[in-house]
Amino acid sequence: MADRQNDKIYIQAQFKVPLEESGSRIDQVLARLMPDYSRARLSQWLVDGQILVNGEPLKPKNRVLGGENIAINATLEPQVDWTAETIPLDVVYADNDLIIVNKPAGLVVHPGHGNPSGTLVNALLDLYPELEEIPRAGIVHRLDKDTSGILAVARSLKAQTNLVRQLKDRSMSRQYCALVYGHPSKEGTIDAPMERHRLQRTKMTVAFSGKPAVTKYRLTEITGHFAWLDVKLETGRTHQIRVHMTHIGHPLVGDAAYRQGRLGLGHATQEVRALIDGFPRQALHARRLGLIHPTRDELVEFEVPIASDLIDLLIALRAADV
Repeated sequence: MADRQNDKIYIQAQFKVPLEESGSRIDQVLARLMPDYSRARLSQWLVDGQILVNGEPLKPKNRVLGGENIAINATLEPQVDWTAETIPLDVVYADNDLIIVNKPAGLVVHPGHGNPSGTLVNALLDLYPELEEIPRAGIVHRLDKDTSGILAVARSLKAQTNLVRQLKDRSMSRQYCALVYGHPSKEGTIDAPMERHRLQRTKMTVAFSGKPAVTKYRLTEITGHFAWLDVKLETGRTHQIRVHMTHIGHPLVGDAAYRQGRLGLGHATQEVRALIDGFPRQALHARRLGLIHPTRDELVEFEVPIASDLIDLLIALRAADV
C-alpha cells in the first residue's frame, strides 16, 4: 500500500515467502512478489533496512527457506531538484500509465551539468506534476539533445518498471531515419561492442571490451553523395547509431562529434557543400516506437512525422546539382 504524506510516498506491505521459493535469493523473491518495483529499488530497500525478513535485515544475495514473514516500510521521495517549467511540448499520446512525446531537436531530455533547466523533464513536470513521484520523472530512455523524435515516458512506478524491463529484454522496438555520408550496402547489421572513450569522456567508441551493441539498417534512398536509411536499435547504448555508422565509414550528416572532414565531397557542388555545412545537427530522427502497454498487456505502436528540418534538407539535396 502506498500513502503520500508531506511530499513523500510511504510504501507499506507484508508478505509471506511462498514455500516454493525455498533456496531463492531474497531480492529475486521480492521482485516476483512486487513487480511494480524494480529489483534494483527493492535491493536498495533491503540494504537500507526498509525491508525486514522475520524482523531482521537481509542482504539482497541472502537466500530464503520459505514461509518467512516480509515487512516493508519504505519511503519514496520526489525528485525535488527538478522544477516544472512551461515549455511547449508535442504530446502524441497520454493515458494513466504512458506518455508519448515528439521531442524537437535542441531540447535536452533532463537537467544536468550545463542544462539546469529548460529540458524535456521540466516541461513534463509542468504538464504532469505527479511525475515528481517517479524516479527520473518517468524517463526510461533518452534521445540526444540534437536528435529529434519519439520518446516514451512512464506515468506510474509500475509502468516505469515494466518499460525498463522491455528495454532490457529488447522487446521494445525503436526505429529511426538518418541521412549519412556515402552509399552503404542495401541493408546490414552492425554488431560492435561500445564503451566510453578513454580520453574524450563525452564520446563513445567501438571497443572489444565494451558492452554489446547491435544496430540494423536498411537503405531507402540514395541522393548524390548521401544515403537515407531506416535504422533499428537492437540495443540502446549512448550515441549508438552515431558511433556505429561512423564505424562502418558512413557517419551521420551534421554530426560534428563523430564525423571527420567532408568525406568525399571534393566533387560536390558549392550548393551541396553549403547545405551540408549549414545543417546544425546530426541528421537523425526517432520515427517509430513499439512496446507492450504496461497495464493492458497489448502491443501499441506510435509514429511521428519526420522533423521538418530533415525533410527540407532532403528535398534541397534532391533538387541540388549532386
